[in-house]
Amino acid sequence: MKEVADQAVETVFEEYPAGVRRRLAALRTLILDVAARTEGVGRLTETLKWGQPSYLTEETGSGSTVRIDRHRESDGCAVYFHCRSGLVEDFRTLYPKTFRYEGKRAIVFDAGDRLPEAELRHCLALALTHHLRKKKRAS
Repeated sequence: MKEVADQAVETVFEEYPAGVRRRLAALRTLILDVAARTEGVGRLTETLKWGQPSYLTEETGSGSTVRIDRHRESDGCAVYFHCRSGLVEDFRTLYPKTFRYEGKRAIVFDAGDRLPEAELRHCLALALTHHLRKKKRAS
């Protein structure tokens, strides 16, 4: 896993069981890669929010926070989004059968699930540019 600048985030990653840690590390890498390849996002801030590794677009303000964590109700993991953003509803419309959703806040993966990378990249890019797109619609 690429070095984590925030020691508190590193500590959280170290506390996960090995299988969960590998899956979350893959999600982390995907989030960072999507941010680097998506115009307008800029460098992400990696920190903890609610005890979860979180990725913020503080540099540009382009998007909504993306969080990752072990899924408490399974041996899998989840990507969490702000529940009032409408993002998960958008993802559900775009990919009704691709992901398993938890309410208005998460995409959930069981331990053995294959990550549908192209679709997940699209969802992450939408989250990381959420505020940019809202501003464009308002003008």
